[in-house]
Amino acid sequence: MKIAIFGQFYHINAEEAVKILFDYLNKHHLKAFIEENFFNIINSQLKTQKNYDSFNTFTSLDKSFDLLISIGGDGTILRAITLVKDLGIPIVGINTGRLGFLATIQNDYITTAIDHILKGNYKISERSLLEIKTTPENPDLVDINFALNEIAVSRKNTTSMITVETQLNNEYLTSYWSDGLIVATPTGSTGYSLSCGGPVITPDTNSFVLTPIAPHNLSARPLIIPDATEIQLKVSGREENHLVSLDSRIATLSNETLITIKKAPFKIKMIELLDESFLDTLRKKLLWGEDRRN
Repeated sequence: MKIAIFGQFYHINAEEAVKILFDYLNKHHLKAFIEENFFNIINSQLKTQKNYDSFNTFTSLDKSFDLLISIGGDGTILRAITLVKDLGIPIVGINTGRLGFLATIQNDYITTAIDHILKGNYKISERSLLEIKTTPENPDLVDINFALNEIAVSRKNTTSMITVETQLNNEYLTSYWSDGLIVATPTGSTGYSLSCGGPVITPDTNSFVLTPIAPHNLSARPLIIPDATEIQLKVSGREENHLVSLDSRIATLSNETLITIKKAPFKIKMIELLDESFLDTLRKKLLWGEDRRN
């Protein structure tokens, strides 16, 4: 099995995860490749004298990889998908921060989880993505024009609200007068959209959700739509530009740019162990929130 390892940051919990994972990979003589930037971070910040120079590195992926292991949180997985793209490489996340919906494996479960994966004791959860196209074309949104969680438009350099004219399948829906508008996948329904009042949607649902950000229209509510819907947005406001974000990536667009959003032609494969599920993670998140308030 050829394994890719990706991470972005390094702290105490991440260091523990790296040691456990790398020791396991060494012990089982598995073919592992570490993303080059993450490899440099590990070598510069690892506190022990242990040397992992025996591992190979990569800057891009191809179909020869069988698995990508992400070390970090959900945000790290969102960054990892920009490397995986449409290659169909399954992803599993080791969580080194707060409990996530995508990165679910805790440090004390790493060796058991990898054992199960190597034995094929897992299931694949296929996650839909969003794809964006702009007219006129924006060079920042050409090579990586997809998002796993959400695509959002929002105001820039102003405290004034913007107007987001919205059409679904070329039929006018409404014009949101707000700080912006989120188009979220089922995966993204537990992220930015949820914090703006959107619903939680299970990952296997064939839907997207439109969630306005701080709308001035009192009648504006989140709207669930079929994921076969083509969405067209056009922003106007006092400023000449606005922002568009694809998960954690941001670009600036001029007002009156036509934004077309639809379901991407490929999916991301997330590994789920047989003893875990989305609903189980949701219950844990709810309990975690209750514990923080008490």
